Amino acid sequence: MSKKRKGTNAERELFHMFWRNGWCALRTAGSGSTTMPAPDILASNSERTIAVECKSVKDARKYFYKDELDQLERFARLFGAEPWIGVRFDKVGWFFMPLDKLERSSGSSFVFSLESAKDRGFSFDELIGNFMQ
Repeated sequence: MSKKRKGTNAERELFHMFWRNGWCALRTAGSGSTTMPAPDILASNSERTIAVECKSVKDARKYFYKDELDQLERFARLFGAEPWIGVRFDKVGWFFMPLDKLERSSGSSFVFSLESAKDRGFSFDELIGNFMQ
C-alpha cells in the first residue's frame, strides 16, 4: 500500500471514530498540498474544537519539521481550535499529543515516539474526554 493511501485510510478511520463518539468531523481537502495551513481533521462537539495533523507509521517514531507544527498552530489559533498531533502506530493504534509535549530532535525537528506516546500521550478516548489521563 502506498504511503498516501495509508495516510488517507488513517484519516478516514479517525474521521469515523469521531462521528461514532458524538463528535462531528471533517477531513480537510488538500491538507499538506496547499500553501495555506490546513490540518488533516477538524472535529468538534460544540464544547471543544480540535485540529489534528494525522500520520500513520510502521516505525516506533515519527519526525515532524518545525514548519509543519507552526502551520498547524497558526491554523488552530486563527480557527479557534486546539492543535493536536495524531499518530497511528501499526499494530498498536492511535495516540495524540499537544504540540508542547513533543520532544525536540536534532536541529529544527521534533519526534513523536511510541515510547513518549505511551508515557505522556493521550488515547482517543482521553482526547475526546471519555477518560482522563
